[in-house]
Amino acid sequence: MAMHPLVGHREARKRLAESFRNGRLPQVILVTGPEGVGKQRLGLWLAQLLFCERPGVEPCGACRACRLVLDLTHPDLHWFVPIPRPKAAEADKQVEEAGELLAEAMNARREAPLYQPSDGMSSHALASARLLVRRASLTPVEGKRKVFLVGEADRLVPQESSPEAANALLKFLEEPPADTWIALTTTEPERVLPTIRSRAVPLRLTRLPDAEVRTFAETMLRPALSAVELDARVRRAEGAIGRLVAAGDGATKAMQDARALLETIRSGTGARYERSIRQMPWQARGGFTDLLDALAEELADRARAAAVHGAAAPFVSALERVQRTRADAQGNLNPQLLLATLTGELAEVL
Repeated sequence: MAMHPLVGHREARKRLAESFRNGRLPQVILVTGPEGVGKQRLGLWLAQLLFCERPGVEPCGACRACRLVLDLTHPDLHWFVPIPRPKAAEADKQVEEAGELLAEAMNARREAPLYQPSDGMSSHALASARLLVRRASLTPVEGKRKVFLVGEADRLVPQESSPEAANALLKFLEEPPADTWIALTTTEPERVLPTIRSRAVPLRLTRLPDAEVRTFAETMLRPALSAVELDARVRRAEGAIGRLVAAGDGATKAMQDARALLETIRSGTGARYERSIRQMPWQARGGFTDLLDALAEELADRARAAAVHGAAAPFVSALERVQRTRADAQGNLNPQLLLATLTGELAEVL
């Protein structure tokens, strides 16, 4: 399955295309912006621009090279994403294993183009750096250029254990081969190694208009969403397609749990305590936070609806208590105790 169409960022695309036509496209670009806004997808668009057989104002999207990019099968496109640290003991075996892990990641993205973010344990470790440098030394297979897309470049870990690999990587970024372009992406540019950041030209992407996010949701998400769920998903996305996608099943379940919790509050003290005990004690920054976010969204919706009749005050008061509980949850307080306290407070105001 091909990757989804690139949404928005027309000004950035215009600047890149003009730079390419004028022969001034930087060889190393650091694309920054909010999580899920389309930074890596723009990197694929840039690869199409560089490989396109019939380039115009933008890549044609229809030629063989453009289609190979969107199918993630172009031999001169090298997309590096964070992967688990290879387990092999020998350096060459680690590089080989890194290549296999990246191939698996690309297969997963072909099967599910609306992919989820990398898990927190993955990174661009030493083996990935070595593999990148090794591939950079190769000549292009199909055309005249190679493109390297390094997603979540802030996970490119320091290579103190191998200064040779670090120096080779930095030299590659400082003086790329004439046939090579590199797009690094990150949500947090300050976390990218300064030695890498200094070698790249920054390009910042901003959030998309809600109308573009809504159109994407209506066109690409299946099964189709109800009008109410569509409004909620677009609002939660905050201008980022990635957030729209990530707010799928997990967000729906969190909203269902939030509404069930409000029903439980009305059922008395015993029901509230039973629900608090069932709360997992180790999910302060995971499922519990998702529950609180969904609860806040539901209370905000009810406050807006009640405002028409001048009856929003209880929901606003409840929302304030939820927000305070969410802040406490970030301090690793026990979610069971937090929920027990919160449900008691909500029972008093609702």
